[in-house]
Amino acid sequence: MTAKVLALAIMALLLVGCATTPNQSIAPSVSPDTASDNASDTASAPRPSAELNIQRQSAALQPVVQAPVPVRIQIPSVSIDIEIVPVGVEANGFMEIPENVTIAGWYRYGPAPSSDKGSTVITAHVDALVQGLGPFAALSSLPENAEIIVTTDTGVEHRYILESVQNFEKKQLPLDQVFDRSGAPRLVLITCGGQFDKKSRTYSDNVVAIAYPN
Repeated sequence: MTAKVLALAIMALLLVGCATTPNQSIAPSVSPDTASDNASDTASAPRPSAELNIQRQSAALQPVVQAPVPVRIQIPSVSIDIEIVPVGVEANGFMEIPENVTIAGWYRYGPAPSSDKGSTVITAHVDALVQGLGPFAALSSLPENAEIIVTTDTGVEHRYILESVQNFEKKQLPLDQVFDRSGAPRLVLITCGGQFDKKSRTYSDNVVAIAYPN
């Protein structure tokens, strides 16, 4: 899968301080079922200025493998250094995203940084009414070949080099590729961007950054 195609898929995904209406939400490419899953590992904070709803098709997923969990992400070139928590799916069927803009969420039903294939997806809100801009607001201005470091709970640092950063209109994203578990291992960072509609509290775009192991 090319970086361009993956970027399209991921951008629709979520993000940071983003809000989406039901038909704009993003869903992992998995088989549907009716079981429920509640993961409540996110931090408490004032709600983001825009709600971010990422739809999923299955609520009975299990982590792909028992692998070290990412707990920290650093992007030195833009002074990002924040905590990561595992996130799953809310009772309403949407992907969880930490409400605290200074905490990112790793989709725990997808590949971990140590996986040898697929996309490790990490998201965060771009902003919040009370909290202001979050660290992931800097994704849209990442410099070329920026280094990204993801540290796991075992203390191992996984280093990546930025491949691309693109804005995509949410409704144009290929949702079946967002939570891809195949292909070359890569890191996908997502947040909201573009124009903000105050009435609907929705951003027009998703900002997607794709990086490959260094």
